Amino acid sequence: MELRPSVKIIKLGYLLCVLVAIGISAYLLAIHNEDERLWALLAIPALGLIILAIRHMRRRLIKLTILDDRLRYETGLLSKSTRTMELTKIQDVRVDQKLGQRMLDTGDLSLETAGESSRIVMRSIDHPHAAADRILELARVHRPSAPGGSAV
Repeated sequence: MELRPSVKIIKLGYLLCVLVAIGISAYLLAIHNEDERLWALLAIPALGLIILAIRHMRRRLIKLTILDDRLRYETGLLSKSTRTMELTKIQDVRVDQKLGQRMLDTGDLSLETAGESSRIVMRSIDHPHAAADRILELARVHRPSAPGGSAV
């Protein structure tokens, strides 16, 4: 299972920029604008598209891979940072959702392990509750059994 930050908001931003560009163009064509300087207004949605493309690329460079008995969190393009943790050491899985995230079924997933000082936080992932449930289920399966046959 592989988790990446959601691009739902990014796609909505792309759509908004395109609609603004179409609106500006339609308006300028409708008024038979002969002043070429007003066409520079198209730089506004173009700048928005550039900013969104950068954010899109940054989101695609973050990945949480859930393997059989461990998690691997990777970030970066040219220089990569990888953090691997054992599923058996996971103590806390938390999902935080703001109102807009709840409407889009996205949220922030936080993982904390025993003996580690920092959390892993995946911002704005799709279906965060399902991911949290899956991680906890795998962690439970891989925990060693206590004497007497029950899981710890």
